[in-house]
Amino acid sequence: MPALSDSLWRQRAFMRFWFARLWGTAANQMLMVAIGWQMYDLTGSAWDLGLVGLMQFMPSLALVLVAGHVLDRYHRARILAACMALQAGVAIALALAATQGWASRELLLGLSIAIGTAKAFQLPAQQAITPLLVPLEMLPRALAFSSAGMQGAIIAGPAIGGFVYVAGATAVYASSAALFALGAALVLAVRYEHAPSGPRGATLDTLLAGVRFVWRRPVVLGAISLDLFAVLLGGASALLPMFAKDVLHVGPWGLGLLRSAPAVGALTMALLLSRWPVQRRAGFVLLAAVGVYGAATLGFALSTWLWLSMLLLAISGAADMVSVVIRQSLVQLETPEAMRGRVSAVNSVFIGASNQLGEFESGATAALLGPVGSVVLGGIGSMAIAALWVKWFPALARRDALVQQP
Repeated sequence: MPALSDSLWRQRAFMRFWFARLWGTAANQMLMVAIGWQMYDLTGSAWDLGLVGLMQFMPSLALVLVAGHVLDRYHRARILAACMALQAGVAIALALAATQGWASRELLLGLSIAIGTAKAFQLPAQQAITPLLVPLEMLPRALAFSSAGMQGAIIAGPAIGGFVYVAGATAVYASSAALFALGAALVLAVRYEHAPSGPRGATLDTLLAGVRFVWRRPVVLGAISLDLFAVLLGGASALLPMFAKDVLHVGPWGLGLLRSAPAVGALTMALLLSRWPVQRRAGFVLLAAVGVYGAATLGFALSTWLWLSMLLLAISGAADMVSVVIRQSLVQLETPEAMRGRVSAVNSVFIGASNQLGEFESGATAALLGPVGSVVLGGIGSMAIAALWVKWFPALARRDALVQQP
């Protein structure tokens, strides 16, 4: 193992946090596989698959200002543990529903709102904790190393969830609950010096401070909005149950493999970036990665062979990982500690919009154009976004090093 990884392993608080996220991410991926397959099995509707994403996004949008203020005032690790505990409760409720036979479209959508509420605090908490656990000069590599672990969980989680689903939805939900509980216990063991850095009182001015901070910094705004629109248009994850069942003609095991494929590429890229981080022409690399992501998505839409589809999804995952690491590094390195909770909350809304709202967009367009037409349109859209951002955010396109010299 490279020396870099050795140095990160010696950061004990960081590694406890890393393992907590590992189990929590695996649990969430298993949960999403089960909810997606069960929803499509119950309704056979692309619209309902999209609604699952929309229901998860709505709380993130509604709570963004509150979440940012809370994270700048209170202990972020404890907030993260509470979020994992809430999702464990959701998984237990879904397991009982599957066992008792009262699972329904309405229940799945209602509990998706609960998951979204937890994620409204969980995602920005995870982003804002990391800079407190490692020296800032190690942050880009720590983010890449952390992303490698998360992608490993994203590889294993859906694949395990898909195979476990053969034994029934109850088995998947129960396994997810256990992993969420383990993640919550581990994150409670994370120790760091907590000093409330945000304002004591919650006023409209303090709540909007994170939004103003992002708006006034073209590089940060360009980076996070690029991810928003590229993944919003190009994401295909919500439609994977349809591709698995209707296009590629495979069962839940095939769905698990498809959901894992992007993470295989992302994991490979994250490991490379943890050893050899992007040091020059960061803006160009970011925009090029988004273009590759769109091209791979377009290819996936046109594939009718499982293994080719998996390869193209892996390429899209590798390209997305480049974007993720550069974007997160830019956001964290350019944000002062007193603002990290609020800026991370704004960033999380952009991420949530690109993922959960993107799932809704995919479901809605698939209802009109079919799954293939929806993803073809998305892939072309992602490539167009990368080209437009070169013109609209020239400071981002010209950005060289991630860490600007004073």
